[in-house]
Amino acid sequence: MLTPQPQRIGLSPQRLVRVDNLFERYVHGGLLSGALGLIYRKGEVGYMRAFGQRDIEAGLPMTEDTIFRLYSMTKPVTALAALMLFEDGHFLLDDPIATYLPEFEDVKVFTGDLDDLEPPQRPITVKDLFMHTAGLSYGWDRDSPVDKAYRRQIGNRDQLPLETVVQRLAGLPLLYHPGARWHYSLATSVLGRLVEVLSARSLDDFFHQEIFKPLAMHDTGFHVPAGSLERFSACYCPFGGFSLGRDLGRNSRARSAPAEEMDHSGGAKIELHESPQASRFAKPPVFLSGGGGLVSTIGDYLRFAQMLLHGGALDGTRLLGRKTIEMMRANHLPPKLVPIVLNGNPNAGYGFGLGVSVLVDLPASGAPGSAGIFGWGGAATTQFWIDPAEEMLGIFMTQFMPTGHYPVTREFRVAAYQALVA
Repeated sequence: MLTPQPQRIGLSPQRLVRVDNLFERYVHGGLLSGALGLIYRKGEVGYMRAFGQRDIEAGLPMTEDTIFRLYSMTKPVTALAALMLFEDGHFLLDDPIATYLPEFEDVKVFTGDLDDLEPPQRPITVKDLFMHTAGLSYGWDRDSPVDKAYRRQIGNRDQLPLETVVQRLAGLPLLYHPGARWHYSLATSVLGRLVEVLSARSLDDFFHQEIFKPLAMHDTGFHVPAGSLERFSACYCPFGGFSLGRDLGRNSRARSAPAEEMDHSGGAKIELHESPQASRFAKPPVFLSGGGGLVSTIGDYLRFAQMLLHGGALDGTRLLGRKTIEMMRANHLPPKLVPIVLNGNPNAGYGFGLGVSVLVDLPASGAPGSAGIFGWGGAATTQFWIDPAEEMLGIFMTQFMPTGHYPVTREFRVAAYQALVA
């Protein structure tokens, strides 16, 4: 990658030092093992720096070609794949999903008692899968009878094929009537299964042939090949570990300042959560998760984000039409469902498009930017955002779970925009 020339695209080199300072506070303070940040605007990378280590135990530095677990940053890729089939005439957004996945034909809705279910007020549509309004869940809520049923039936989904997971999911109650709520869920994995059924190809094959190969995303896939394993980052968590059900999606708007968490006695602040060698991403998966199964580099994901920013095309290769991208990044939620609420925490100012969050109320978000910013993040504290008004995007990569434990992704956005001077 060429040496950034920030002043050519309206970024102040002097003010970009604040981005450096942000990363250094987290890494030198022992709160993150390492981090990688990128700011792109008007056709050029204006900032790209790596800090710290990708693998503390092995003594390996964070580098621009480090491979990361994307987790839910996979979801926009799955949405893109489905929209490619939409453009090709395979479905309409308001089609019932049972038209293509008949296992959902007789789905029922939870009413407060698992023995007293009722028919849905309307069918689940394909658009509901994009939007997380399908009535599905993830199985994280320890107190929900529906989520407990998820854990019993598909709690071991990493060992199950995607088709089996979706079939079992269709046999579980919906948490709510389709369209009544926004609830983060396995809907994108069902969307991935829809891609398989409509294309008559496995999800990994469709991704590789139709997205990764045309965009030259050479390090992106459902696992890390053995020859690239050294570049794969370890993943860390707070010292003492964390509970997925308790901590994932913790309120990222709550201030969790580095100074408050530093142990000045020299004690450890983070610990290894998953080594590269022991990771499930170190071998081809059984479950092809369209909701969280990909690994990638910041350079590869930049190419994906550039394509979205530039209206569906990159370097002469067009994956989606401009108007389809505009529809994807528009807020489709009614006012009563805005802002979206993730694990009980409002994401103030944000609605939702087709596979991406969309900023509809800039002041409510508490950070600079533009109305219309869209993007998403991942469980290991990765995030990307795209600002069409400024022809700008940002990508933040680290490997620390749970996401939201620190406000670093929001702080990165603040630091990126304060450097914008023209």
